[in-house]
Amino acid sequence: MAYDLITMGRIGVDLYPLQTGVPLPQVTSFGKFLGGSATNVAVAAARLGRGTAVITRTGDDPFGTYLHEALQGFGVDDRWVTPVAGLPTPVTFCEVFPPDDFPLYFYRQPKAPDLEIDAHELDLDAIREASVFWVTGTGLSEEPSRTATLAALAHRAKAGTTVFDLDWRPMFWKDPESARPFYEEALRHTTVAVGNLDEVEVATGVREPREAAQALLDAGVELAVVKQGPKGVLAVDGKGNEAEVPPLPVNVLNGLGAGDAFGGSLVHGLLAGWDLEKIMRHANAAGAIVASRLECSSAMPTTDEIESAVAAGAVK
Repeated sequence: MAYDLITMGRIGVDLYPLQTGVPLPQVTSFGKFLGGSATNVAVAAARLGRGTAVITRTGDDPFGTYLHEALQGFGVDDRWVTPVAGLPTPVTFCEVFPPDDFPLYFYRQPKAPDLEIDAHELDLDAIREASVFWVTGTGLSEEPSRTATLAALAHRAKAGTTVFDLDWRPMFWKDPESARPFYEEALRHTTVAVGNLDEVEVATGVREPREAAQALLDAGVELAVVKQGPKGVLAVDGKGNEAEVPPLPVNVLNGLGAGDAFGGSLVHGLLAGWDLEKIMRHANAAGAIVASRLECSSAMPTTDEIESAVAAGAVK
């Protein structure tokens, strides 16, 4: 079976406050959700009807069991989600201060199981046969995940669509300079790069959106997607096509899952063969819908919800 999408990277349990505008020390109730960027992208694409799977690892504990159950409930194949003895499943807390302040607190000590993905355990044939393969910058931050990620990319050899989510998380690295050589190596094997302004600067040393997009194309990708925050998103491909789309108006509740919803819709649009502007408009709408909701994975929108938001020009 060839999947529409296989993602590889972070997984964990999101414990999000059920009270907004309250500092974490004063929060008294939390909701428990499936989390992790690569995993949420697989969930988002599955919600849009795509056949998806995720390659990752959990602790051998009740939270790990919960993540398997959640993946199965979302229709994401969990056959490559394996336990690591002795390491706890990560949990992530956040604070919710709409519209633009959502501090994250990662509990991934002594080491996150998803950084224990081993190259020798990968199903390289399945990775090569998938229509889209998605990796993240966090997967490059430590061994053996770094070697596994680069080995998977090298084996795939740009077959189909290979997406590198730049996913810069400074707490997982010594500094940007230590990350850049690994980002550059990953870019050589990918066809699509996706990142915000901070992330493209880490990858290329350039922050101006068009210059950064060109730097990503020069690094070897065929499509560069640069998220510009309130200025929207810029997409440029190697054929000279360009789309710059403004964000949809939305009352933000929690912006943390918006990028993953964007990613799942991006994958869906690429698989559907849409033009760049349509892909970006739908991906923007998907992200805006999730930003209007508290949770991430269970908030991923359906096709009808995205199309309604695009038609309305806003999330209502």
